[in-house]
Formats: sequence, C-alpha cells, structure tokens
Amino acid sequence: MTDPIADYLTRVRNAIKAGHQVVEIPASNLKKEITRILFEKGYILSYKFVEDGPQGTIKVALKYDPKSKTNAIKRLQRVSTPGLRQYVGYREMPRVLNGLGIAILSTSKGVMTDKEAVGQKLGGEVICYVY
Repeated sequence: MTDPIADYLTRVRNAIKAGHQVVEIPASNLKKEITRILFEKGYILSYKFVEDGPQGTIKVALKYDPKSKTNAIKRLQRVSTPGLRQYVGYREMPRVLNGLGIAILSTSKGVMTDKEAVGQKLGGEVICYVY
C-alpha cells in the first residue's frame, strides 16, 4: 500500500455508502490524530483503539441522522498525495465549503484543523478536506 491515508479515507467512504455502523481501519499515529479530529468536530460518533498484533486497529462508529439516515460526512477528499505534496502557509489557508467544512493539516506542532493552524499562525501539509 503506497498511500495509507487514502486507504483510511476510502474505507470510511465505502462504509458510509454501504450503510455500515462501524468500520475497522489499520492504525498509525497519523490516522489516530485524523480520527480524533473527526470526533472532536462531530463527524463521527465515537472511536476506539484496539491493540492487536504489531499495528493495532481503529474502530470508528459512523454518525447517521436517525430520521433521514444521512451521514454526517458528506465528502472526504484527499488533497496531498505521496506523488504531489500540497503545502500551504497560514495566509493561503484553503476555505472548505466557504468555512462550513474543515481541512486537516499536518504541521510542525502536530495534526490540526485549518482554523487551529491559522490561529497559531502555522502552515503545513494539507492532508484532506472534510464536509
């Protein structure tokens, strides 16, 4: 696998389209931070880190609206890829869905959202857009 972050996002997208409640993803530190941000911003219901084997897994409970059965995540889009990295400064920070979505960045101070990075005047690699 050459791009584990794209695999993470694809597993979540596929689980949403299939209507699953829980998706299991192989763990890494970057994936754990992305999962934490998705939980803090209300895009997923809950998550759990399971230590089994050398790598471990992340169990993510997806969030659905009980009445309309729609998911909280409308779109997950990978931005920076291993073949073409996308870096931005805090002045050129992208606005996702005119401020309604979030961009997840990897900065020198850790993984954070676009709004947190602008507040700390940090730039970094844009990992993905979520809305």
